[in-house]
Amino acid sequence: MAKRRLKKRTENYKKQLGQIPGALVYTGTKKNANLFIETFDYNSSYCQEKELKSINDAIKFKNSNSTTWLNINGLNHIEAIEKLGVHFKFHPLVLEDIVNTSQRPKIDEYENYTFLVVKMMYYDTNETLVSEQVSFILGEDYVLTFQEAEGDVFNGLRERLRQGKGRIRTQGADYLLYALIDSIVDHYYAIIETMGNKIEELEDDLFDGLHQSQITNQIQTLKREILKIRRAIFPLREIINRIEKTESKLIESVTQRYFSDVYDHVIQVTETIDIYREMIWGLMDMYMTTISNKMNEVMKVLTIIATIFIPLTFIAGIYGMNFDHMPELHYKYGYQTVWFVMIVMLAGMLYYFKRKKWL
Repeated sequence: MAKRRLKKRTENYKKQLGQIPGALVYTGTKKNANLFIETFDYNSSYCQEKELKSINDAIKFKNSNSTTWLNINGLNHIEAIEKLGVHFKFHPLVLEDIVNTSQRPKIDEYENYTFLVVKMMYYDTNETLVSEQVSFILGEDYVLTFQEAEGDVFNGLRERLRQGKGRIRTQGADYLLYALIDSIVDHYYAIIETMGNKIEELEDDLFDGLHQSQITNQIQTLKREILKIRRAIFPLREIINRIEKTESKLIESVTQRYFSDVYDHVIQVTETIDIYREMIWGLMDMYMTTISNKMNEVMKVLTIIATIFIPLTFIAGIYGMNFDHMPELHYKYGYQTVWFVMIVMLAGMLYYFKRKKWL
């Protein structure tokens, strides 16, 4: 499994070697994903939701009198993304970062738009951690999101747009960006809650003496998950902090206050992740201590058995030398006497071990 992950990672890096800066090379694994484009075009009085058939249909929403959310799924469709980028006049490096799914979360500010990369995470039905890169482009009256494939954490936001709940339809594109990022951060809470449950169950399994291979596999899985979450969340603090302090005309001061709330949530999640990280390392120490204690118990039993048989072996060795002139060998009750002495010694040592609480 580790070799396969290393091979995939190496192949992703090789794809970028020798490429011209700004060249679009998809580095993800979902090469057969269909191109899916959905749009929410709305203002305070209406909301129009549509599934677009081609990238040409998405172009007409630029410079409209409403706020538009364009969600593009299918980063493997490079030509469509390039065409969209040319129309919106996005920098080639932005398009390159969109299709490069191994990007670190970051924010880049341009004259007419702001580009962000965030990691979206959630547990699927099998409690397997799913991590997907989501790229955001904030314009004056639009937000573009780019995902590898269908399936995300924005269903609650979609319902709010459809039903007009909250203030989202009365606000601009900057508030829409806040709502999208807030949805991702909210699911971080669900992740750490699930992870907390896993850690508690693992602690119980340790005390119940679960099979060793299962314990080690679960601890290693948790360690990988906590590192993946940490790599996704820690850079997000810098992103939100820059949005709070930005002087960009695209983000109003009122919306910056909402981002301040998101920043507090990110700090909370970060602190919890650090706590869980220490707990997982503590689980490993507890596991190693348990293994050591079991080994000590086994060694104690073996040592006691060896100690018991040392004097018995000594007696048996002396009277097994077969010398002719050993008086005890010709004694009528010699055999019974040796057995009696050996049994008395055995009983005496067991009594002594009991007194010392070694047994």
